[in-house]
Amino acid sequence: MKKLDSRSRVRTKPVRRQKRSDSDKELQQRLEDLSEKFDLVLPEVTARVAALEHLLREKQLVTRQDLISARAFVRLQEE
Repeated sequence: MKKLDSRSRVRTKPVRRQKRSDSDKELQQRLEDLSEKFDLVLPEVTARVAALEHLLREKQLVTRQDLISARAFVRLQEE
């Protein structure tokens, strides 16, 4: 009796590769979409941070120097 190998019974379809120009165009479109989303979200986030800073100062929970130091710390982390 012939022993069946599981690999011989399973046939996979060959993967069809996209043309390079199609994938480049698709990637470019995705990058443009992502850039547009950032352009929409960034001003909103900036406004919210400013509002929180204002509230913290108004409630006298932080000083102006605290906020300046925090911004400097964030800039150092970005480098």
